[in-house]
Amino acid sequence: MATAYERYNLHTTPEKFYIEACDEGADAVLAIDRVSNEMTLTGKKDVPPLCGHQACVRHHGDHPHGSRKRNVGSLLGHSVWKAVDFDVISYKKTVLHLSEIQSQENKTFLSMINNVLTTDGFYFCTDYDLTHTLQRLSNTSPDFQEMSLLERADQRFVWNGNLLRELAAQPELHKFALPVVHGFIVMKPCRINGKIFEWILISRRSCFRAGVRYYVRGIDSEGHAANFVETEQIVLYEGAKASFIQTRGSMPFYWSQRPNLKYKPKPIISKTTNHMDGFQRHFDSQLLIYGKQTLLNLVNQKGSEKPLEQAFDKMVSGMNNGMLNYVAFDFHKECSAMRWERLQILVDLVAETQDEYSYFMVTSEGKTVAQQRGVFRSNCMDCLDRTNVIQSLLARRSLQSQLQRMGVLNVGQRIEEQAEFEKIYKNAWADNANACAVQYAGTGALKTDFTRTGKRTRLGLLMDGWNSMIRYYKNNFSDGFRQDSIDLFLGNFAVDESDGPTPLRVQKDWKFLTLPIVMLVAFSMCIVCLLMAGDTWTETLAYVMFWGAASAITATIILFNGQDFVDSPKLVHKEKLD
Repeated sequence: MATAYERYNLHTTPEKFYIEACDEGADAVLAIDRVSNEMTLTGKKDVPPLCGHQACVRHHGDHPHGSRKRNVGSLLGHSVWKAVDFDVISYKKTVLHLSEIQSQENKTFLSMINNVLTTDGFYFCTDYDLTHTLQRLSNTSPDFQEMSLLERADQRFVWNGNLLRELAAQPELHKFALPVVHGFIVMKPCRINGKIFEWILISRRSCFRAGVRYYVRGIDSEGHAANFVETEQIVLYEGAKASFIQTRGSMPFYWSQRPNLKYKPKPIISKTTNHMDGFQRHFDSQLLIYGKQTLLNLVNQKGSEKPLEQAFDKMVSGMNNGMLNYVAFDFHKECSAMRWERLQILVDLVAETQDEYSYFMVTSEGKTVAQQRGVFRSNCMDCLDRTNVIQSLLARRSLQSQLQRMGVLNVGQRIEEQAEFEKIYKNAWADNANACAVQYAGTGALKTDFTRTGKRTRLGLLMDGWNSMIRYYKNNFSDGFRQDSIDLFLGNFAVDESDGPTPLRVQKDWKFLTLPIVMLVAFSMCIVCLLMAGDTWTETLAYVMFWGAASAITATIILFNGQDFVDSPKLVHKEKLD
């Protein structure tokens, strides 16, 4: 198998970067010209003996200034690492040539890159392809196995693909290119009946139509869905291996839900686009990759979410494809009044379909005894909280069968009865929910008390309320910057090096500063009038009513023009967000 180098050193001079492979017997050095950006392969003898600066950015061993990566476990003998720290190193020798405005914008762009890099959840492996499932890898040809990790990677899940594009153009440099996935990985050695097995959960977030909760919904013209995540549950036991795949993604048609200061903005289905074109592209791709699809739509079937459910149902019917099975389950209605045991209704409803789809399994002798022939594609509004709860229940049902066939579970035993493993299982799925939620919505997931304990608690409800408040603030007042950061990192926006104006220089409308100040002054005066009563109660009442009315009228105007007051993305995208 062609692999990337495990570790390297970076040397810098005023003219060039030299990236030296430190693997045993490796003589390769990648030289990068800091002016022309040209990349060439050379030998260690060509590295200048005295470098102006040497920075160790090894992917192996300890970094002198703290940990750069953390080992999360081993997958089939291959170490999997989580990146925990990054350096952003300037190509340019100096930034003195920049104007004052350019210098400020450069700082903003750097803070955007750091904003993405400090979002938890970047993983890599130097000699194993994390972008593919066990089943996909087992069905590949010898030629595929000989490709470099960069060439063979599933581009949906390569989050540093834009950063590697110049290396990708030169095959001889591919060993310096390491695909990085974003999402969540947990690897746990577990014991049931004295038998030790490895339980692994991998969630891969797509970098196509990536973004934040309210600014990226639905699909784009290529059929890529917002917040698309492929989740693979893996079991390894005495040479045998098994996996079960599920996916999640935004309802795959053209709809938006832009923040406007309201707690829950009304979702809007586009009336000017042909939904079926993108819808068809999305499922053509999904059916090709995963086989049959059961679409579990968990949104409310009343209120503002009802039109979305109806549109999804109508489009599936219009596609008239026997490979698609649509199931609507009103999660909130069914589980109202803490009746969370009713989730079993959905699990039982799709049990026969799940048995038909099966899972991937290989015996310790290397014989493939089962292939997964379809997936459950779950969604709610955000594809986070409700979705993760259902996925964890379906994954447990698959795991029950796998562990019995492997001989880990005895006949008649159930996973739910294995207290030690059940605790590991529930906490890992709750951690998966939190990771996906932070990456898309900006806070931890809701409903994780049920995922962790199997019960809905009042403390869990309070934590959900707290997270909802934080989501409200971030979605309205910081997600525009987060969206710009993701678009810049993924190459959806390219920085123009000319001195022309950039979208960052667009000034806010006068209302943005004036009205909040007026409202704040009016509200403050209302409080002052209440605390410092006038000569008569009628005079006090008149002042309070005047300033109260002024603050109320101003607040109404602000809410009416809510989209002008939220933090909106500024950078020009290759394709509009909705």
